[in-house]
Amino acid sequence: MRIAALYDVHGNLPALEAVLSELPRFEPDLIVVGGDVASGPMPGHTLDRLSALGERVRFVRGNADRELIDAYERWRAGALARSDDSVPALEPMAAWGAPLLTSAHRELLAAFPPGLRLSVEGREVLFCHATPRSDEEIITSATSDAHLAGAFAAESATLIVAGHTHVQFDRTVGDRRFVNAGSVGMPYEDQPGAYWALVDEHVSLRRTSYDYAAAAAAIEATGYPRAQELVRESLLEPIGAAEATRFFDELARGRELPLMDA
Repeated sequence: MRIAALYDVHGNLPALEAVLSELPRFEPDLIVVGGDVASGPMPGHTLDRLSALGERVRFVRGNADRELIDAYERWRAGALARSDDSVPALEPMAAWGAPLLTSAHRELLAAFPPGLRLSVEGREVLFCHATPRSDEEIITSATSDAHLAGAFAAESATLIVAGHTHVQFDRTVGDRRFVNAGSVGMPYEDQPGAYWALVDEHVSLRRTSYDYAAAAAAIEATGYPRAQELVRESLLEPIGAAEATRFFDELARGRELPLMDA
């Protein structure tokens, strides 16, 4: 079996289209979309495009998917229009995207499982958003071996494919291999592109180029509140993997999950 692992699309439809147009030459048996799919400039259109792939695609839930469901339900209930203390703070980008979704989009997002186990060339592979124990836990190329081992202590799969931090890397601790597939739609890398992974008997970290200027114009035309930031840091003036890793490591030190015994 050959799997194309597409993570963190974040509603960047031009980036998604670029990857999908390249996939036929690799002939994947399955596309796994690993969470944080729609929260971004083109949420509904992104979900529609992926849904049209039918049985060729499987999904995994990310933290932004949960936030978008919450925002949609509160929007339907009229709670997004309120600003009093009775309504907890909501992630701003989810609040922006919620009115652009349909009930079918909401049901699709709600059906995403937290993880997906598949047998790939005779080995068990777990596809999750961040780690097996959390869809928000931060793991980077600089995370300690001890923390990484703790995050996988209760996991049977020897290969874990994840995303969440938008930077590709490939690490092995003991008999466990952890691969970050990168981000299709909002990468924090040294070059612009749509980043993803191909998984079969090997793991190949991939980068797909596309028309960044045209994508930037399309994204800015949506009215997405973070359009300029997304265009600058991911498309036109890449933030860089080292800087992003430093940022996420500092963030992780502020909310690091304790190591698990088992």
